[in-house]
Amino acid sequence: MRLTKQTSHAIRILIHCAHARGELVKVADIAEDLGLTQQNVFKIVHILTRAKFLQAVRGRYGGVRLAREPSAIRIGDVVRATEVTHVVIEGEPPAKGRRGKTQPISRVLDDALEAFISVLDQHTLEDMAGSQSLREHVTAPSAQARKRAGSDEQPAELTAGKALR
Repeated sequence: MRLTKQTSHAIRILIHCAHARGELVKVADIAEDLGLTQQNVFKIVHILTRAKFLQAVRGRYGGVRLAREPSAIRIGDVVRATEVTHVVIEGEPPAKGRRGKTQPISRVLDDALEAFISVLDQHTLEDMAGSQSLREHVTAPSAQARKRAGSDEQPAELTAGKALR
């Protein structure tokens, strides 16, 4: 299964907020650190706030923070909030009879999708935020290069980080 960039960005935003340990984080800071546009971050933060993963505080000193502990946020729930989790086959006739009954192909693909998401349910935001190697790849390459400014080291290509984008 291939997840959308929006889901990848949502997970990265949640990890960023988990690292803030309850402090408010400004959307502009998230956008800069993750190499995303503010407009895109606002859109995703809105989705995550409606799904009750984030708490948004308005105003000059506002920002966002996790609405619950990272250990209480399952990655499968984040995927459900940001992805379409029902398979529709183009050209397949609609099911007749009872509401909710699907055609065999859709039913098999829906079961496969649910199995995929159930594996993600076994992992929490705490698991992902606690991983040091992941923490390095969540930050955008340009932000990493800024942190290394002054050193002779050149920014490395982030193969694993690209999988999260």
